[in-house]
Amino acid sequence: MDWLKATAAEQGRAILAGLLSPVEQTEGYLDAAARHPYADRIFARLTPTRARAEAIAAHDRAKAGLRRSLLDGVAISWKDNIDSAGIATEAGSRLLAGRTPRHDAAILTQATLQGMVCLGKTHLTELAFSGLGLNPNTATPPNSIDPALAPGGSSSGAAVSVAMGLAAAAIGSDTGGSLRVPAAWNGLVGFKPTTGTVSDQGIVPLCTSFDVAGPIARTVEDCAEILAVLLGDTAADLGTPDPRRLQLLVLDGVPFDGAREGPVAAFEDAVARLAKAGARISHAAPPCVAEAMALSPVLFAPEAYGLWRDQIEDAPELMYPPILERFRGGRDVLAADFVAGWQLLKRLRADWSRLVAGYDAVILPTAPILPPDVNRLLTEPDFFASENLLTLRNTRIANLLGLPALNLPTGHPACGISLMGSAGQDKALLVAAASAEHALR
Repeated sequence: MDWLKATAAEQGRAILAGLLSPVEQTEGYLDAAARHPYADRIFARLTPTRARAEAIAAHDRAKAGLRRSLLDGVAISWKDNIDSAGIATEAGSRLLAGRTPRHDAAILTQATLQGMVCLGKTHLTELAFSGLGLNPNTATPPNSIDPALAPGGSSSGAAVSVAMGLAAAAIGSDTGGSLRVPAAWNGLVGFKPTTGTVSDQGIVPLCTSFDVAGPIARTVEDCAEILAVLLGDTAADLGTPDPRRLQLLVLDGVPFDGAREGPVAAFEDAVARLAKAGARISHAAPPCVAEAMALSPVLFAPEAYGLWRDQIEDAPELMYPPILERFRGGRDVLAADFVAGWQLLKRLRADWSRLVAGYDAVILPTAPILPPDVNRLLTEPDFFASENLLTLRNTRIANLLGLPALNLPTGHPACGISLMGSAGQDKALLVAAASAEHALR
C-alpha cells in the first residue's frame, strides 16, 4: 500500500495498530516534497524542523498508548493564510512579504494539541480573492490532473498537496468556494463548515462575514475527523452509509445558467447513480437563490476592500491587476446599500430554511466550468474575469445562505457534486455525504 496516498483516517488507524510510524511517514512526505518537480509551486514553505519534532512526539505517545486522537501523528499541510508561529504567513501577497506571526492560529494550536503534524504552508490565490488558483506574484500550483490547467482556488496548493501525495490532508479556507472548487478540480473532498463554527483567530481575513476554515481530504470520513480536531469535539458518527435514507433536492435554475456540458453531464450521471442506489430525488428552483446571488456585488467586495484598503492603496503596484480590480470593485458601494443588502439576505436565508426543511441535502454541480488553461488566463484579462465569476458562481450560494457545504468527486475528471446542508447542522451534512459518497464510488 502507498501510505503517502492513504486516507488520513487509514493512516491514523495504522499508527494505532503499530503498522505505521509517524516519524517514517512524515519523513516520507518531506522526502516526496523535496523530490517533487512542482514542490515550490505547491508549498510556500515547508516546516521540516517542526514536522519532525511533532512526529517524534506522536511516535512516543503511540508507543506509550497515549494517543490524543485518531489523527495523532498524521501529517497535513496548511494554507498560507493561517498563522504559524515563527514561520512567514504571507497569504499569497507581496503586500505581506516577510509577515511572521508570533503565535499559531487557534485551529493550528488545536490540531497540534491533538497530535497532528504540520508539514508546511501551501500557496494560494493572492489574499484568497479568486476561485481559479492563479497567482503569478508568488506561484500557481499545477492542477493535479493536467499541469497546464488552473488548480482551483483560493486553496490551490492545499488541494494539490493532497492530490499529489505530499500530505495526508490539508486545511484551507472558504469565502465563496475556496475549499470546494480546488477539491472538485483535483478529485478530492472539500468541506466548508457553517461560517462561525471554526475559530478564525489567527487567519488572515478576506471577508469575515463569510470566511471559514475547513479540510480538503480524500474522504468524507477524513473531513469529519479533521473537523472534530479543529473544534476539539467528537467526530460525526457516520454509521453505515445507506443512500436509501437520503432525501435530496436538486437545485435547478441558477447553478445551470451558462454551465458547460462536461460538468452538467457529470452531475446528471452522479444524480442518476444516487437515484439508482435508492436516494429520493426532487427538483426545485427557489427564487430566493437568484435574489441572494444578486447581492454578491454589494456584500463581498465592499467588505474585502474595507478590510484591505489602506494596505492596497499604499502599494497597489504590488498586486496582480485582476485581483486589485476585484478588491476595488467594492470601493464605490454605498454603506446604505451594504446594510440593506445584509438585511435582505437575512430574510432570504429564513425563506431558504423553510423551503428546504426535510431534505438531507441540496445538490448542484460544484463548478459550472472545467479548469481553464493557465496561459490563457494570464494573457486575456476578460477571460480571467468571466471564468473566475463562473467558477465561484455555484459555490457562492452556500456562502450567501450561510450553509455548510461539501464537494464530492463524481468520478469524472475535475467535476464535482456539491451537497449543501442546513445552517449549523454540519455533522448531519457529513452523515448524508458519507452515504452519497458510498453511492458514487
